[in-house]
Amino acid sequence: MKDHDLQIRKDKATLAADIVDALVARIDEALQQRGEAHVVLTGGSMGEAVMQAWSARPADDADRSAVHLWWGDERWVPAGDAERNDQQAVDAGLKRLGIPDDNIHRMPAAGGSYGDDVERAAAAYASELAEFDEADTNGLEEDPAVPTFDVLMLGVGPDGHIASLFPQHKAQNCTTTTTVAVHDSPKPPPTRISLTYPAIERAREIWFTVAGADKADAVERALTTDDPWNTPASAVEGLRATVWWLDTAAAAKVPSNDAS
Repeated sequence: MKDHDLQIRKDKATLAADIVDALVARIDEALQQRGEAHVVLTGGSMGEAVMQAWSARPADDADRSAVHLWWGDERWVPAGDAERNDQQAVDAGLKRLGIPDDNIHRMPAAGGSYGDDVERAAAAYASELAEFDEADTNGLEEDPAVPTFDVLMLGVGPDGHIASLFPQHKAQNCTTTTTVAVHDSPKPPPTRISLTYPAIERAREIWFTVAGADKADAVERALTTDDPWNTPASAVEGLRATVWWLDTAAAAKVPSNDAS
């Protein structure tokens, strides 16, 4: 099994609360060390649970003006659509975090500035990421034009997909850009925008946030195999750490799955 950090909790609510505690600590660390923090959010039920737990924290005096939020993927539907990951985050309490609107980097929406051209929209998000690129390559041979994310959160689907990179889908092969327009997604809606593997791996820490028994097989495959084509979750690791935040149901098939 891969030498990743396993953080297993008894239920989804406890899991989300502990993720937020750790996330706030990482953000504070980044602000102290580098003057800004970059976090990539995930969608889905765990993304909503984490946002709900984060927005429910008591208000503090921390300065969030240098915190930047990004998304790992987005559904190509109009702004405000309930299927959009950014809208789900808003509904879960995003605006209560005290992060400036200019620092909340939403992926473009269908029918917006780029009309129906998802390719141009994906390229525009890549350009926005590049504005925050850093000179430090962190030892990478090829330096993706993105910020070095402090924490990048990923959900994992029952099929093992991450972001909008699905098993046996050609979007996985896009390794020369930081974003990709995804067509013919096996999960509706069929058109999406996603970060690519090179962009995802430009994270100091990658956190897989997974709950539910329907994810147990995918979690086991990701931790015990190296088969990205069939299990994209097996493809990525953080520069500094890779953490699996799991509830007991999602961890049911992981060896030595005692809760931390």
